[in-house]
Amino acid sequence: MSKSLSGSVSAFRKIDVDQYNEDYYKDDEGTEVSSVTGPDEAEVTNLLNQGKNIDALKVVFRSAPLGSKNQTVKNSALSLVMKVLMSFKPSDIDKAVGALDSEMLDTLMKYVYRGFEIPSEGSSAVLLQWHEKVFASGGLGSIMRVLTDRREV
Repeated sequence: MSKSLSGSVSAFRKIDVDQYNEDYYKDDEGTEVSSVTGPDEAEVTNLLNQGKNIDALKVVFRSAPLGSKNQTVKNSALSLVMKVLMSFKPSDIDKAVGALDSEMLDTLMKYVYRGFEIPSEGSSAVLLQWHEKVFASGGLGSIMRVLTDRREV
């Protein structure tokens, strides 16, 4: 009996328990998918120059860096979304909101709230208009989905 016990004790001691210490813990930095680069600024700018604002909005939301840990990518995506949102006339916002599916509306609401965190000149009034239209379209459920979704923009 002592032979089997001593064999298992030596196997147990080969495990490096220090790797589980909080001081040495490293978040899974390498597991993020590298293909999450955010929206293509040249494509979005080209669509805006052609007057295809709704298409530009869809492109931005399809390639939104949801859940990305790269803050630079998130910040550049936010500035591009703000550029697209500011390019709409107030009378065209209803049409744009109607052209988006529920997932894109949720992403739009996330960007609206993120835009409120970092206001720029004239952006607050535009964001309030977008918020009003998205809320009217999606209701309180839209806001609840945004608040419960852990993937940040």
